[in-house]
Amino acid sequence: MWVYEKKLEYPVRIKTCNPKMAKYIISQYGGPDGELAASLRYLSQRFSMPTNEAKAILNDIGTEELAHLEIIGSMVYQLTKGATAEQMEMAGLGAYYTDHDHAVYPISASGTPFTAAYLQSKGDPIADLHEDLAAEQKARATYENLINLADDPDVIEPLKFLRAREIVHFQRFGEALRIVQDRLGEKKYFVKKPDFMK
Repeated sequence: MWVYEKKLEYPVRIKTCNPKMAKYIISQYGGPDGELAASLRYLSQRFSMPTNEAKAILNDIGTEELAHLEIIGSMVYQLTKGATAEQMEMAGLGAYYTDHDHAVYPISASGTPFTAAYLQSKGDPIADLHEDLAAEQKARATYENLINLADDPDVIEPLKFLRAREIVHFQRFGEALRIVQDRLGEKKYFVKKPDFMK
């Protein structure tokens, strides 16, 4: 189904342990506007798209969001690698450490575990694509907030890459919306069946 290269879409090489920053970034792993929610949303919505082009766009972006999930997971892991229990607690990750040690687990920055309630899949292609446009803008805004909180170039550069991809995804969903609206706006022509085919 996929060709998988065993490397990240964008390299993550964080040298400085920073559990506090990991606490913020993990929201893009398992938070409401994060990569896990986005990938599952798009890969679910693709089934009810009325054109092959729209299905392909949702499939492509949903798959890429899984690659972004891998980038975020790598960032969180590298930011907490080697952190002591005391450092985790001081960063506000004491409860997280209690349940997960240094494992990467899908939660929001506020500590809320991932839930399928973050997903929207209405079955109405116009409603779903508008939801997707909004989701990409919310993710872009979250990445901008994370960049504002960061002071390490090793953290900032992957976040900037991910923010840029959200902008591209927004544009692609705009393209899908135009394709779907054009298709739904087409007149339907029906030919009366000849009597012998009734």
